[in-house]
Amino acid sequence: MRDRYETPLGQRYASKEMQYIFSQDKKFKTWRRLWIALAETEKELGLNITDEQIEELKAHADEINYEDAQAREKIVRHDVMSHVYAYGLQCPSAKGIIHLGATSCYVGDNTDIIIMTEGLQLVREKLINVLAELAKFADRYKELPTLAFTHFQPAQPTTVGKRATLWMNELMLDLEDLDYVISTMKLLGCKGTTGTQASFMELFNGDQDKIRQIDKKIAEKMGFKDCVPVSGQTYSRKVDTRVLNVLAGIAASAHKFSNDIRLLQHLKEIEEPFEKTQIGSSAMAYKRNPMRSERMASLADFVIADALNPAIVSSTQWFERTLDDSANKRMSVPEAFLAVDGILDLFLNIVDGLVVYDKVIRRHLMAELPFMATENIMMDEVKAGGDRQELHERIRELSMKAGARVKQEGLDNNLLELIAEDDMFHQSLEELQAHMDPAKYIGRSKDQVVEYLNEVIKPVLEANKDILGITAEINV
Repeated sequence: MRDRYETPLGQRYASKEMQYIFSQDKKFKTWRRLWIALAETEKELGLNITDEQIEELKAHADEINYEDAQAREKIVRHDVMSHVYAYGLQCPSAKGIIHLGATSCYVGDNTDIIIMTEGLQLVREKLINVLAELAKFADRYKELPTLAFTHFQPAQPTTVGKRATLWMNELMLDLEDLDYVISTMKLLGCKGTTGTQASFMELFNGDQDKIRQIDKKIAEKMGFKDCVPVSGQTYSRKVDTRVLNVLAGIAASAHKFSNDIRLLQHLKEIEEPFEKTQIGSSAMAYKRNPMRSERMASLADFVIADALNPAIVSSTQWFERTLDDSANKRMSVPEAFLAVDGILDLFLNIVDGLVVYDKVIRRHLMAELPFMATENIMMDEVKAGGDRQELHERIRELSMKAGARVKQEGLDNNLLELIAEDDMFHQSLEELQAHMDPAKYIGRSKDQVVEYLNEVIKPVLEANKDILGITAEINV
């Protein structure tokens, strides 16, 4: 459809699986499953509904006559009643019991919960696979020293693998939130126009014991443990807020990862995948732009901002129901899921193909290591009888001198030579250079990686081994 707007989320970023979850076909087939569940429940509780009527409904559950529904909607301007009408054309004997006692939100809201839950489960699957790929990366590079940064200024060394555990730990926080939200997803059930189940008081002649069973039975038939205990016509729109806040959290973690990769690619230490025929710039043929990481950041910005939509919607609902949520929900919720789906596909693609330039990493680290080794050098001098305060001041002066040489003259760091030549110190250049083993300055980095993978990540991967092994290809 080149002559009309189509969302880039569908064209470029989201997977077919996530797009189907939020498709019209998925929605309307779910409506029919809900109508079947309602009819079965009502029959089980004693209403005059036959097995033949239910079988007729089931026979046409996936054969949606869209043309009939669309033609009817032009007349009645009501999507639910149009599909009730279209379903009735296919099921003439069951026509009179479709949607019996229900209001539009029975199919609309319950379907929204079902679809969001399936979307969250797909997000969870991809998130765990990202953790699995990061775990491989962290384990492979758990011993490789690298320059760590605070304020993007050189600080105490870490390892490449240890840095990867920081990315993983943020995703683990997201996984905890995601699992909690999935565990609390409840259907609306069938509560009527204002949530009072008044229509069922009529249908069941005031038999509240039967009416109390309706929601539980529908939930079980649709694969849920329960329905919300009370509601107006709709489920609370705060549910949408909770869901999108979880997605925004994943987006924020992905954005932080993408920032780090882009900075590391600038330093030429680590690069995201770059294909042989890929063009980095239309003007500068030599460029290797981190476009995947940049796209992650761009989509993450969208999701983080989009999370404000359901918060505003939920805060402005009136009493038992108002319709100013509908148009917003149709866009904000699906697009958040599609964007996060695209983000996680990019995450998987990048981590699977990260390129580590260990020689560049070592060169950068060794250029700064003399400054970081001064604490050890100073301690050796104190043990030999030196004054700690005087030594500290002298090392500070020599460090400033060496730093000026590096920054102002573009020469190598000569701090060790300056210390060896200074009368206050009693170590030769060779002795000082013995301090230049990066492994001496990474603390427990390697052990922390091993412990984190064994104690935190491996139990999660083992518990979810049946969903591991997915890969992601990006469309453009």
